Amino acid sequence: MSIQRAKVLVFDLDGTILYTLESIARAGNRMLEALGLAAQPVDAYRYFCGDGSDNLVRRCLKAVNAYNEENFKKGAALNRALIAEDALYAVRPYEGMPEVLKTLKESGFSLAVFSNKPDEAVQAAIRGTYGELFDLVRGQLADIPLKPDPAGALKIAEEFGVRPADCVYFGDTWTDMQTGRAAGMYTCGVLWGYRDREELLDNGAECLLERPSDILSLPMLLAPCPSFEPRRQQGLVKRAGTMEKRMI
Repeated sequence: MSIQRAKVLVFDLDGTILYTLESIARAGNRMLEALGLAAQPVDAYRYFCGDGSDNLVRRCLKAVNAYNEENFKKGAALNRALIAEDALYAVRPYEGMPEVLKTLKESGFSLAVFSNKPDEAVQAAIRGTYGELFDLVRGQLADIPLKPDPAGALKIAEEFGVRPADCVYFGDTWTDMQTGRAAGMYTCGVLWGYRDREELLDNGAECLLERPSDILSLPMLLAPCPSFEPRRQQGLVKRAGTMEKRMI
């Protein structure tokens, strides 16, 4: 499969276009405390989050040895309510990201957000930080499977009227890498988010980006752009300003 100039850019939310770790931790810890359980360090939420609010609740409860069905049901409902209550608490764009996204939009790319966070919270977070910059914003909905199931990403491509191969997917966790690859989209891992280089590479990242401005240097975002084979034998991994070949 070859790709020339991309048409649609799909971004994860948490750890990709917005710093949200303190917000996620605040909701999770308030949920734990409401159940009479101990709050967890903010940094622990780097690994609690990423594949849906229910899974975050499960990890929180297991971390304090308090997982059972009763606590899970109460905690899941509480966590959703607390996230929606103040979706913008300590939320901010990563440095340089607003300028990069504005440049991409002005260059003719369609921009989408696809997150496992509940849709209500996703809509509020994007409106409060990026306004109407994105063409499509989508969080967790009842009729769309959670990532890494590729159905949601494929639906986004369909709604824009493009092939998956015309899309680039950006994210910061294994969930995102597996989603983008399974959907047949060129998949970029971002290193300013919540997980490390190894996790992204081990789960299929075709490119690693050190900072938001690196997005603008991706070959498939430049015009004219020569065809290349993103999923054959060799991948290009961006590392400290150079392109390193890596077998994937």
